[in-house]
Amino acid sequence: MEQLLHDLILSPAWYYTAARGLTLILIVMTIAGYSVLLERKASAWIQGRIGPNRTMHPLIGWIPFVGTFLAKGGFIQPAADGGKFLFKEDALPGHVRKFYYVLAPIVALAPALAVLAMLPFGEFLHEGKRYAVSLTQGADVGVLLMFAVSSLGVYGIALAGWSANSKFPFLGAVRGSAQLISYELAMGLSVLTVFLATSAPGEDHGLSLVAIVDAQTGAWNILYHPVAALVFLISIFAETNRHPFDMPESETDLVGGFHTEYGAFKFGLFFVAEYGHMVIGSSLFILMFLGGWHVLPWVPTVGSGAVASLLGVAAFFAKLCFFLFFFVWVRWTIPRFRYDQVMRIGWRVLLPVAILNLIAYFLYYALTGAR
Repeated sequence: MEQLLHDLILSPAWYYTAARGLTLILIVMTIAGYSVLLERKASAWIQGRIGPNRTMHPLIGWIPFVGTFLAKGGFIQPAADGGKFLFKEDALPGHVRKFYYVLAPIVALAPALAVLAMLPFGEFLHEGKRYAVSLTQGADVGVLLMFAVSSLGVYGIALAGWSANSKFPFLGAVRGSAQLISYELAMGLSVLTVFLATSAPGEDHGLSLVAIVDAQTGAWNILYHPVAALVFLISIFAETNRHPFDMPESETDLVGGFHTEYGAFKFGLFFVAEYGHMVIGSSLFILMFLGGWHVLPWVPTVGSGAVASLLGVAAFFAKLCFFLFFFVWVRWTIPRFRYDQVMRIGWRVLLPVAILNLIAYFLYYALTGAR
């Protein structure tokens, strides 16, 4: 055992893996931080305010034009917020189940980190072969794996509500679990038509995100499957607990919901997990319905040069920024639903619509033979 530990510590592969893991965490934290900045700036614009515009780092604040631009744009604000969460006193309430109370934010964040590491956001050609651009190697994985891993985040919510030993967090955890079950079915059924349209008989790559994007070189799937896209889009809001489906943390009746008893760094982890799942849901919608890294319908992006690949990556992130803005737009446009309305929409509206859409696709395929 000692020899094994000695070889492991001295192995360059161990340090390489550790460096990649830390880099991934920093990238995800940065994405989440600037997603928060985007939401705050968009919320301010909708409400006629300015938003974050004063935070400045002393080392760059003196630079002409650059310092003013970074301050007015609020680009240093995510670093300030992260530092505040990191260095605040991390109090541990005496009435909580301490081990599970500390474990809950880690369980909520880990699935988001795992899925974000696997998401492809571009494609490039090398020696005649196409490779996906992602934060990790071998990112050409199935959609069902991402669905399965990302849905594990609800265990963090359930664990936080139960371990808090308080009625309001517990009610928020129960709501979150019920909401996930209600909308997971509709979301899964809605994408079956995309899987069936992508994979031909005898092929086994229909669940691959890269294959789904490659199948949208012409028309995007949202043009062929608009009902499935609508059901999936609504389900994303419910799965990520975003307004108007934010039942687990409904401030009007649950104080703060499942994270009422949390503060400092542990609350920050829940914050990062929420925005990480927002990015995941938006990315999956883009990859399956909006052509992924293709700039426009019937306009393929991937060519033989690096410029085309960079253009595809830029197109993907432009769509992602639009979707993050769309989340904020919906938040300040539509009032929050009641809990009974959320359940009714999931079971009585979205699930029947998803089933009928799947049956209609089967009938269309049986009668015409077209995919």
